[in-house]
Amino acid sequence: MKSFYELKEELYNEISNIQYIKDINNDFEDRFFQLIDKINFLLIDDSENFYGYFLLKMDRKIKYDVTSPTAISLNISGYTIYFNPILFLMLDLNQMKTSIKHEIIHIISLHLVRGKELKNKFSTLAINMAMDIVVNQYLDYLPPYATTIEWVNLKYNLALKPYRSMEEYILEIQKELDLLDDNKDGEEEDTKENDSIEKEYDVARTHDSWGKSDFYDEKIVKSITQKIVNDSKKNNVDFYVENILSDLNSNNNKISWNLYLKKIMGTLEKGRKKTITRRNRRQPNRLDLRGELSNHIARIVVAIDISGSISDEEFNEAINEVLNIVKNYKYEITIIECDTKIRRTYKVKISKDIKDRLNTRGGTSFSPVFKYVNNTDTNILIYFTDGKGERELEVKPGKYKTLWIISGKGDELSLENKFGVIKKLKDVKSKEDTIDMMDIRSDGWSMNNQQPIL
Repeated sequence: MKSFYELKEELYNEISNIQYIKDINNDFEDRFFQLIDKINFLLIDDSENFYGYFLLKMDRKIKYDVTSPTAISLNISGYTIYFNPILFLMLDLNQMKTSIKHEIIHIISLHLVRGKELKNKFSTLAINMAMDIVVNQYLDYLPPYATTIEWVNLKYNLALKPYRSMEEYILEIQKELDLLDDNKDGEEEDTKENDSIEKEYDVARTHDSWGKSDFYDEKIVKSITQKIVNDSKKNNVDFYVENILSDLNSNNNKISWNLYLKKIMGTLEKGRKKTITRRNRRQPNRLDLRGELSNHIARIVVAIDISGSISDEEFNEAINEVLNIVKNYKYEITIIECDTKIRRTYKVKISKDIKDRLNTRGGTSFSPVFKYVNNTDTNILIYFTDGKGERELEVKPGKYKTLWIISGKGDELSLENKFGVIKKLKDVKSKEDTIDMMDIRSDGWSMNNQQPIL
């Protein structure tokens, strides 16, 4: 039996110079799907095996006229994933897996339904780019031609912020397309011969296959999607998939502060050490090989404005959420109680370590906290406040990540030069009320020395 790489090279050499479908060998399709089976197995064997099990639930077809390596459509029996072999075989293994993941994220994000609802208001090009921007922010090993937020910002002189909604991206992109009179892209009739093979990526036509879908109302599409999701979740999924899946039962399409924190924690896990207590992940049957554990300590500072702007209910719920997120990492958390100055600092490991807050009622200054943190080796600063403080910091923040969490009763952050990621908690009216951590509003800015959290 041929290896993955032998089969991939054989298939690519066979089809790369073919111009018409009629010239393709009769057994090419069978051998191509043998390659897809190998990729499917690798996805199932991967830590993110949700994608592998999801792919098992999809019908597979070859479609030579799509202008992307993969595409999807929907009917009452489920989803179909299409492969353009010439474009797909140009990718390396990681990019192939990413292309499949790309389509699955479109599906669980309900982009087929949401994109259809917007077709009468916006150009196909704007919709296609916005949807791909949203999806590609979650993926590594993208092909060089992938539609990313960086590429769109550069091409159209925009300043799109990461992790915003598809609809927000569409509005901004469409404005620029209107100015450039570029709307005709993606709206031209397809005059290519039916027997030809597409050999180039075209963002304006990447989702043409969606037009062949049997569309139903959102409830039916959700039901079809949810069933496949339930059958595919064998283990825990990554935070971004978890967040998207939560939207299958809600209209919220924004990433909550706690999911941002999960993403940041993942980026901090760099140092690793060998251990005999864990098997080697890639070769678990080799008992002679040692596994790895994280050797990195995440140092987190949680600043709480005690001037009366943040309620006990808000803070206690949030700090327990922080502890829940970091429990699987090596971490060190320092609590800072502050108003116009730092009143107290202490360490916490579990919720019982959280002390009753000092009782002060004064103003708020952000600068003392940043002066303190700048003199530490902090990785992440989480600042709970109502947003009312100085217009300008007395010091520049360091290289640590900053996550601002504005109370439900708070306003916008008062800083003129905003930075980090800014989230807003839902208002908590009484001790009996429950905080909905997913009910947030996000805004993000950057300074020269600090980029928005990605």
